[in-house]
Amino acid sequence: MKTRYRLICRASRGGMYYVVDKRTGKPSSLNTTSEDEARQIVEAKNTAERQPVLNLQIAKAYIAGTDSGIATRTWQHVLKVITESKTGSTQVRWRTAGKDKAFDAIRNRPVIETTGEELLQVLKAGAVSTNVHLRKLHNYCLGMNWLPWTLLPKKQWPSIEYGIKRAITLEEHEAIVQRERNSEWRAFYALLWHVGGGQTDVATLCAENIDWKQRVISYARSKNGAMSHLRFGSDAEAILRFRPASGPLFPKVALRHEKHRAKEFKRRCVGLGIKGVTLHSYRYAWAERARKAGYPERFAMENLGHNSKAMHHAYSRKAQVTVPALEDYEKKAAANDNALVPLPAAAA
Repeated sequence: MKTRYRLICRASRGGMYYVVDKRTGKPSSLNTTSEDEARQIVEAKNTAERQPVLNLQIAKAYIAGTDSGIATRTWQHVLKVITESKTGSTQVRWRTAGKDKAFDAIRNRPVIETTGEELLQVLKAGAVSTNVHLRKLHNYCLGMNWLPWTLLPKKQWPSIEYGIKRAITLEEHEAIVQRERNSEWRAFYALLWHVGGGQTDVATLCAENIDWKQRVISYARSKNGAMSHLRFGSDAEAILRFRPASGPLFPKVALRHEKHRAKEFKRRCVGLGIKGVTLHSYRYAWAERARKAGYPERFAMENLGHNSKAMHHAYSRKAQVTVPALEDYEKKAAANDNALVPLPAAAA
């Protein structure tokens, strides 16, 4: 095994000995003119460098007994395996993640030879999505026994910090609807405001999803397949009554890919000078309106989904609520109690 450090003596510096790093070519003074001391220092540095490499070679030899690909499996291979195991929009997201330039630093690096410092460099060069997907890559390798140890302890991973999310305001929504000339897009934005559904779920709604008697829209969420039941009011009903009586409620909007719908919406916002909102901001707006109106959190969960970030965003800290005076609240509760009509006694 080749040594990394070599010894040189500079007569011009009074016979001072230096150590040279063969990888970088950089010399460093050993602060001694004794050849014996200098050789001991260099040998110690080479031994320290050699031992981790030797340990890695021994580990690879043992693991190779059960995993023949241990020496050649790269992070690009892991990306490919994970991507091929996914379907639909999740697979699209992984394909996009695989093109992240931040991964170039380790893309062709054998997984078994990667260090924690190299992962930190990738995280430093990347964005939030890099952090998210590199964690999944790392954990996938651990789960598959392609890594015999954790490269970065859990507490050493930089925290995932998403950009600031905000709800679209009523004034911004009304400006967008008023400017929109296409009646189908106008109705689409208006329904998003009233029901708070995901843009893909609302865009693909069909007339058959509507129960007019119960005034409920029922559909399976595109994200996880869970059933959602949205009760609508008179304003939403006025929108729905003008949509097709059968088939898709928004035929042209439904045919657009979600990224194209997002671009259309962004163009409307740019034209009006509105910044910081996306179609997902309608969910945040619905959640904040519900919070301000005193809508029970369990009802909001049923509408937006129990794990909805928009719901947690509003109900945890974002929505500003004016707390009523206790005496006013008591009077209102008493008035409601007095308004209750007693049930007639059961016949004997």
